[in-house]
Amino acid sequence: MIRNKRTLVIGVAALAVVAGGGAYAYAGGGDDGEGTASGPGADRARRAALAHLPGGTANAVERDNEKGATWEVEVRKANGDTVDVRLDANYKVIAVDGDNESEAGDTD
Repeated sequence: MIRNKRTLVIGVAALAVVAGGGAYAYAGGGDDGEGTASGPGADRARRAALAHLPGGTANAVERDNEKGATWEVEVRKANGDTVDVRLDANYKVIAVDGDNESEAGDTD
């Protein structure tokens, strides 16, 4: 009986550590809401940014709060220029910043 309780306590503690680490990674790991993000939301942001800039490569995904954005995806365009694609909470492009470029547009 004692062994089963100890195993249960260890299992619950391990689950709490894993769940907490996953939440930390999903939130981007920073106190200010910015930093490298991962998880399904970050993956969706990456896909939306690349759909807006075909042929580009996503370098980083972060949570963002500038210009009304929720996500910022750093993209190296096909021509080698690097821009920040800012997306709202619905993964719609609201701005593309960098290399003397500033544009807005929608993407599905």
